[in-house]
Amino acid sequence: MSSELTDLFPLPIVQAPMAGGVSVPRLAAAVSEAGGLGFLAAGYKTADGMYEEIKQIRGQTSRPFGVNLFMPQPEYAEAGAVELYAHQLAGESTWYETELGDPDSGRDDGYEAKLAVLLDNPVPVVSFHFGAPSPEVLASLRRAGTRTLVTATSPEEAIAVERAGADGVIVQGVEAGGHQGTHRDNPENDRAGVGLLALLAQIREAVSLPLIAAGGIMRGSQIAAVLSAGASAAQLGTAFLATHESGAAAVHKQALTNPLYARTELTRAFSGRPARGLVNRFLREHGPYAPAAYPEIHHLTSPLRKAAAKAGDAQGMALWAGQGHRMARELPAGDLVAVLAAELDAARTALAETAPLPDDAPTADGGVA
Repeated sequence: MSSELTDLFPLPIVQAPMAGGVSVPRLAAAVSEAGGLGFLAAGYKTADGMYEEIKQIRGQTSRPFGVNLFMPQPEYAEAGAVELYAHQLAGESTWYETELGDPDSGRDDGYEAKLAVLLDNPVPVVSFHFGAPSPEVLASLRRAGTRTLVTATSPEEAIAVERAGADGVIVQGVEAGGHQGTHRDNPENDRAGVGLLALLAQIREAVSLPLIAAGGIMRGSQIAAVLSAGASAAQLGTAFLATHESGAAAVHKQALTNPLYARTELTRAFSGRPARGLVNRFLREHGPYAPAAYPEIHHLTSPLRKAAAKAGDAQGMALWAGQGHRMARELPAGDLVAVLAAELDAARTALAETAPLPDDAPTADGGVA
């Protein structure tokens, strides 16, 4: 990775920005303090709310950190599909004694206002999800001294990121928890996701930008694997979800290792966009019928998810998690970074000790192998 980025965080460990109240300032600050790159998730926040949390991070650490933005989404034409899904959720509304949300609550997530804040008060790194910003936006952030990263889920998307002028690509494999960062939401591709190692190899051949690998990474040995495969760093989300500083609900953290939740699945049930979560009742009952309508479905189900969380009912929550969720460790975030770094060092040492000698390497008897 270019020194412009590696100089920001000494360990190749990036804490994924998890929206919805998980990636809170104390989590990002703890990861950055430990030598990784902590991230604040600005998704679903107002511009003022984001700015207040940036100030909180700065009050807790002097080390670099990042802020993640959601790209504005195109208009959704099939309003009838959203209305039909709302009817299907009537029973949930009755059960949780709350009204459904307004699906027309906004499409751009305050994108322009948040950009204005980040240009007036620059942070070290800004990343983008659900598409690539314009070259003009990326250039303006660079002039402000900010480095930029954009998620890609295919070689074609990575090429678009490079052409737009970003400083690096977050390569997101299908194993990743939460929302897939596809640039265009095409329902025909719902089951066409690519695993991280295969995707990393493809994107490495497609672009020359530094790559940050994301998807199912829970151990230092996996970080070593993606670094060996061409990544410059690894981004971990689910691994940090269970930490003490995470803002995730207690029932969400407990569900990660609860045998009741044996697997994850990509679903549109909660937001209208493919996102990986633990399979629970809500996902099983509504996933097959949820339309491709983001953020309309996100706004529609938001009160239901909040009510379920308030009641401690994990069966009605969006339990976002990657495929490695059963390997989650409940530790302070700084301790987890230290453990991951130690595991990474051990994996590198083991790899060096077992690596075969090249054909022309000298042997113990003075000959060659």
